[in-house]
Amino acid sequence: MCGRYTLTASPEAIRNFFRYAEQPNFPPRYNIAPTQPIAVVRLVNRQRQFVLMRWGLLPSWVKDPKAFSLIVNARGESVIDKPSFRAAMKRRRCLIPADGFYEWKAGGPRKQPYYIHAKSGEPLAFAGLWETWTGPSGEELDTVAIVTTDANSTVGPLHDRMPVIVPPEAFDLWLDSDKVDATTAAALITPAPDSLLEVWPVSTDVNRVANDNAHLIEQVAESVEPIPSSRAATARKSKAAKPKDSGQGVLF
Repeated sequence: MCGRYTLTASPEAIRNFFRYAEQPNFPPRYNIAPTQPIAVVRLVNRQRQFVLMRWGLLPSWVKDPKAFSLIVNARGESVIDKPSFRAAMKRRRCLIPADGFYEWKAGGPRKQPYYIHAKSGEPLAFAGLWETWTGPSGEELDTVAIVTTDANSTVGPLHDRMPVIVPPEAFDLWLDSDKVDATTAAALITPAPDSLLEVWPVSTDVNRVANDNAHLIEQVAESVEPIPSSRAATARKSKAAKPKDSGQGVLF
């Protein structure tokens, strides 16, 4: 799955990589989380367009968003047939600019987060599906989910799923729903090549959405020691005293 990711490359670098006409100016983001507005590239009138959408898909047929579970990821195996994704897979495919994502490995005294990114340092393009939800008063909200697939051998030791990463030469194949049908586009829903990515452990500071700085992607030593009981008690007390992070934020 993909529940946190980064977009730290410069606006100019992202624009050159995705080749859209807009010239947005945005700061580096090191801890993008669900429900936040995120950068999306879609095809409009045969041209690539940069827009912001809320991360968390709401199908157009949903009546009450509060009663509908947030769809952060769309399993690639079901996007053609599942009602939540079927229409978007046919008509509203998009790319989500990124340059890395986080995954957590269980098994120790606490889950260890890892940062996963291209060895080359170049941006990544996650496959996405978007929808416009219209409320009872006519208000509109564009929402998006990241398509996932089986993990490759790089990500597999951490999690059995990973985002679908679309290579630049296949951008048009994924985006152009007028000329490329859903079944043909679905051929891109495969694990990334094992040679594309590298992984390293990072600080557990990434666990808190409010933390958003370059420190989060710095490599650290893996945590192998159990948390001392006194520290664990202090951590529990501190967690209980702090209000729950809403996960809300802004890209710009």
